[in-house]
Amino acid sequence: MIPLTLIKDKFRLILHLGDSPQRTALAFALGAFLAFTPTYGLHIASAFLCAWVFRLNLVALMAGTFINNPWTLLPIVGTSLWVGLLLDPVGAPPEIDWSHFTVLMLWDQLRPFLLPFVLGHLILGIIAAAVGYVLVYVGILRFRAHQRGAKRVPGGESLRDEAK
Repeated sequence: MIPLTLIKDKFRLILHLGDSPQRTALAFALGAFLAFTPTYGLHIASAFLCAWVFRLNLVALMAGTFINNPWTLLPIVGTSLWVGLLLDPVGAPPEIDWSHFTVLMLWDQLRPFLLPFVLGHLILGIIAAAVGYVLVYVGILRFRAHQRGAKRVPGGESLRDEAK
């Protein structure tokens, strides 16, 4: 039978739980960036690929990726298109003739909006990655400092209480 300690060690190694705060924050930031990419349907696959290629913390990367979920999808798409149209205005929205609807007709009508759509996603992705990195990095540092300060000694008093 496989010892439980070996299983725990392998699990820690896979999840990179001993990573530095910088690497964990970087993994989350990359996940946040991926969440804003316009590659809908490929976010999770992209996260697994990045975690494997760059040897990053999969849990942190997936947490960042899940910023884009069914509840945030429409606000992300709408805001991304709005930002993209601010930077690259393409004119009025097209009048779509629903009685003669085809995929080719839809592509022809919406093609001018493709560049603003991608541009808005990339800009918001960079912003989300930068903000996410700072928040997660500071959060990890505070959590680890709190953990060190709250360690208990055998007498039941915390190390902070002994220092007084």
